[in-house]
Amino acid sequence: MSKTLTAIRKRKLSTKTTKPPYYNVILLNDDFTTMEFVIQVLIIFFKMTNNKAKNVMLKIHEDGSAICGTYTKDIAKTLTSLVNNYAKQNLFPLKCIMEVK
Repeated sequence: MSKTLTAIRKRKLSTKTTKPPYYNVILLNDDFTTMEFVIQVLIIFFKMTNNKAKNVMLKIHEDGSAICGTYTKDIAKTLTSLVNNYAKQNLFPLKCIMEVK
């Protein structure tokens, strides 16, 4: 009986937990969304300062996209949805996506 308990305990100790994957939330550039609106989105949804938001907006404008933050899957999915809905409500084609880091 004690051999069985020892074997079970060893098996339980050998299981490893893995960290959940993180996701980058990315804003994509387009020709119609204003720079001011992109800055507003970065401040509201990603809690950036005005200067940081301007720098990220310029990166989006120049490179075509920029990472706005890295989050767990649920948070990244929520932020992506919120940003896309906010842009749509304000009649801008701004797109927000998430990718595994």
